[in-house]
Amino acid sequence: MASSASTYLTDTAWRYRTVSGGLFTVALGVAAVATVRPGLAALAVPVLGLTAWVYVRPQLAAYLVIGLTPLIVGIDRGRSIPLLRPSEALALSVGLALLLRSVIQPRSTPRQHVHLSRVEVAIVLLAITSSVMPLTWMLARQVPISHDDLLYALVMWKYAGIYLIVRASVTTAAQAIRCLQISVAASCVVAAIAILQSLQLLGVSHLLATYYAPFGYTGALSHARGSSTLSLPAATADLLIYNLAIVAGLWIWMGSHRAALSAISLLLAMGAISAGEFSSAIGLVIGVCAIAFVTSYPRLLSIFVPFGGIALVVLRPVIQARLSGFDSVSGLPVSWAGRLANLRGYFWPRLFADWNYVLGVQPSARVPVAFQATGYVWIESGYTWLLWGGGIPLLASFGYFVTVSINSSWREARRPDGPFNIAALAVVVSVTVMAVLMIFDPHLTYRGAAEEMFALLALSAVLGRANDPTRQPAVGHNRIDVEANACPR
Repeated sequence: MASSASTYLTDTAWRYRTVSGGLFTVALGVAAVATVRPGLAALAVPVLGLTAWVYVRPQLAAYLVIGLTPLIVGIDRGRSIPLLRPSEALALSVGLALLLRSVIQPRSTPRQHVHLSRVEVAIVLLAITSSVMPLTWMLARQVPISHDDLLYALVMWKYAGIYLIVRASVTTAAQAIRCLQISVAASCVVAAIAILQSLQLLGVSHLLATYYAPFGYTGALSHARGSSTLSLPAATADLLIYNLAIVAGLWIWMGSHRAALSAISLLLAMGAISAGEFSSAIGLVIGVCAIAFVTSYPRLLSIFVPFGGIALVVLRPVIQARLSGFDSVSGLPVSWAGRLANLRGYFWPRLFADWNYVLGVQPSARVPVAFQATGYVWIESGYTWLLWGGGIPLLASFGYFVTVSINSSWREARRPDGPFNIAALAVVVSVTVMAVLMIFDPHLTYRGAAEEMFALLALSAVLGRANDPTRQPAVGHNRIDVEANACPR
């Protein structure tokens, strides 16, 4: 017993010495930066304050990531913070705070072996096959690795980090439900901005041009398409469809505030349509049908019929502008014709030459061109992107991810016994919609929507564990306290 106590005290003292030394180093760094770049030093102060806040209340990490990311993710990298998007800086700050907490907090119980779920294994496989494998293959072929390749190689690791942040910081069912409510609230703001932007009302497009113009191209905001604070119409629609599933779950299982939830559903559906994307309209239909199918609640289909009528009336200018694209010679929308031309001219010839589709070409999914306003041509096909970025291994990893994500949440989503089902329903709907829309674009990595999907996966894991009476709660700071934080039906 004495030996155990001595080891515990030594371990605790080591932790505090390590953290104290780290904090002293950070203080010296801030002081040094202040003499050269006062602006950056001023930015470091709220970051350190945020870190301390999350250290004290770790669940704030999930609240902030879920609530703020949709509102700031569209700000270009390096525009307000060097090298990073503000959403990335936020995730990095709260992630470091959680890491600091895990290091300094003493443990009264032995460390347990890390056991990854099938979903977590799938996420790790996606990250490895989209980064380590293609970069290694490029080195083997002696192909230069660009800065763009490195940035694209980090994308899936970033989303894995979002999953880990939410999974580690949310420890009760009540906190998980609160995360879902925060997500819906943020999506309502995004939807309202998207609708006003698409209708060119209240000067919203002019306001967005200050920070939310992609690559500084303000012309993208003059079209009748709601890109909102995500700076990407398709990503905006994805985010709203995912949250529509959350609202549907609240409407079915919670049984209260149905009038308000119906109004929110209408707002989200209109926001998705205001994106002005054919693929988004398809995704909305798939999402609504998936909700009705998973919940065995076909009445939802009839509920959305009047919503569609209202959306057609209010968003008539947006719909007319997009339908005019069918007047092209090919009969396809102009955007789809351009998509096919880019794939045939820039990507498919190289992808299918010399067996490149087996192990991929490179992580970077864009080609610099002078005639494009943004300076790049992107791969506008999700499954082409999978083969381009990681070949057959990445495509197989994606298939495994989709399969285990849906399977792991399907049973929970079908249960009729309370709020535990809501996140599971949202996972099934979001992954299904994403997998179908990957035919058109790489929706797996669309900013804002991707963070939402991986956060939903983490929340589903938390709620599924809380709802499973056969599993023992975790020890230490990750314990899921269901009784003390029970949620009302």
